[in-house]
Amino acid sequence: MKVTRFFATPEGESRFQEVEIPITEPRPDSFGNTIRQSSAWPSSSIRFVELPVGLDQSWHHAPASQIVIVLTGIVEVGTSDNQKRRCMPGQAFIADDLSGKGHTTRVVEGPARVVFVQLPEGFDFDRWSP
Repeated sequence: MKVTRFFATPEGESRFQEVEIPITEPRPDSFGNTIRQSSAWPSSSIRFVELPVGLDQSWHHAPASQIVIVLTGIVEVGTSDNQKRRCMPGQAFIADDLSGKGHTTRVVEGPARVVFVQLPEGFDFDRWSP
């Protein structure tokens, strides 16, 4: 499963990256189906948030490394290399730009209801291995 991540480069710029989340651990359910899943990711908190229609935030950082799951609406994120990505309902992205210029956020269609799954302080995507 691919998920979009945005992060800060060592030069302080924000960039997008496609991250492959391996879905390899088979588990049988009680109905005879085999469900495939990823390894568990740690989480320190979960928050449900409604972003108003018309929200348009200039450059800012993610408050913590977090997975953002869009439930309704469309959220657009921009990075410092002028790239923009839209996250639709049912999609997730990883906000991981804790320093540097940051990113922009805009609610293109809304209100957008999102879930923020905060990852523990110091969580390192580059070293994490499923």
